[in-house]
Amino acid sequence: MLKKTSLALGGAALFLAWNGLLLLFLWSRPGGLPRPQNPQNPDGSRLLPAQLLQLAQDAEAELRLQRDLLLQIQKFSRLQHQKTPKPPQIATTAEAELPVIPVLVLACDRSSVRRCLDKILRYRPSARRFPVIVSQDCGHAETARVIASYGQAVAHIRQPDLSDIPVPPEHRKFQGYYRISRHYRWALGQVFRTFRYRAAIVVEDDLEVAPDFFEYFQAVFPLLQRDPSLWCISAWNDNGKEAMVDAGHAELLYRTDFFPGLGWLLLAELWDELEPKWPPAFWDDWMRQPEQRRGRSCVRPEVSRTMTFGRKGVSHGQFFDQYLKFIKLNDRFVPFTQLDLSYLKKEEYERFFLQQVYSAPEVKIEELQKDAGRDSGAVRLQYRGRDSFKALAKALGLMDDLKSGVPRAGYRGIVSFVCRGRRVFLAPPSDWTGYDPSWS
Repeated sequence: MLKKTSLALGGAALFLAWNGLLLLFLWSRPGGLPRPQNPQNPDGSRLLPAQLLQLAQDAEAELRLQRDLLLQIQKFSRLQHQKTPKPPQIATTAEAELPVIPVLVLACDRSSVRRCLDKILRYRPSARRFPVIVSQDCGHAETARVIASYGQAVAHIRQPDLSDIPVPPEHRKFQGYYRISRHYRWALGQVFRTFRYRAAIVVEDDLEVAPDFFEYFQAVFPLLQRDPSLWCISAWNDNGKEAMVDAGHAELLYRTDFFPGLGWLLLAELWDELEPKWPPAFWDDWMRQPEQRRGRSCVRPEVSRTMTFGRKGVSHGQFFDQYLKFIKLNDRFVPFTQLDLSYLKKEEYERFFLQQVYSAPEVKIEELQKDAGRDSGAVRLQYRGRDSFKALAKALGLMDDLKSGVPRAGYRGIVSFVCRGRRVFLAPPSDWTGYDPSWS
């Protein structure tokens, strides 16, 4: 296009020069244009004043025409240059080698899925590396229209089996949990069996993601691949209420024995393990049983990279008003891929984390509650049994329920949080020997 424009401009300039030369030639040649009478040459041609004036006007008009033509050519060339599409961006070799990790969004009858999808599409760094698959259950028409409005930006798949599920009489009120478990199994099967991806990030339609949601998963993903003591990466902190996290250190990450869910990454190998025994209902609590966890942990952040806005659901808002709506969503981008996360490896993590916990001075809850934060050093609260843990957790505003004996966000029984600006470890004795499933 630039070459064509240059040729056009050059041609126009040449045309103007040629007309100028032609005019000069006609003016000067003998017997050509009439010439003014020379008193010294009475036989010369005579030029009437009217003819001279007409010649000048014709020449001026011709030059004006050529100038306008040149300006039109220049304007046209600029427009053509602006309209010329840029060549498609070709992924660099480094980007092409990065793994493709789809985001699986589980949807049903919430048209507010738009809020979820808008943030995912806004923050994802690459459509190629993070394709979005929305799996819809329920057959809700309005939700389907919302999903369809995104066109090719998302892949819309639909759970084909919408039939009622036979449940035990005592579980009739839990029919929704059976449907959710069936949907999860089908949708994950599509991702790993039909589309044959090697990993996936799972979110539900009532989650909003943080600006560094994808940065976080990209950074921890290699560790998940290499460390067999990990089985998931979660964006969620169960005790992530604003007053209980250190928002100034949003880069802090932890290992946890509790499966958090609510925005989590798993590998295809884990699905190979779980799919044959997938439960008919209550899939998340099933994941927290020792038979599935098998001593493995997840990575979770200090400050959550997801928040839930879905009070309505099969749980009828359980925990939402008391805990979930207060979860702080991180709003500061952390460049996790530039950080050294090797401290999350099991041996290294246990070495420094346990030393940090059990070297902290032990205090009583009364001391902690009276302290206005003058001394900002970390402290430890010790519990010695189920009832002791639940009483302390409730008094401090932590989630106090246990699943198969594991406290939410706990690692080796230790729950790390912030109280009045101070780091606190709610911990069992240092001779802890393992979780007791009867504590549930």
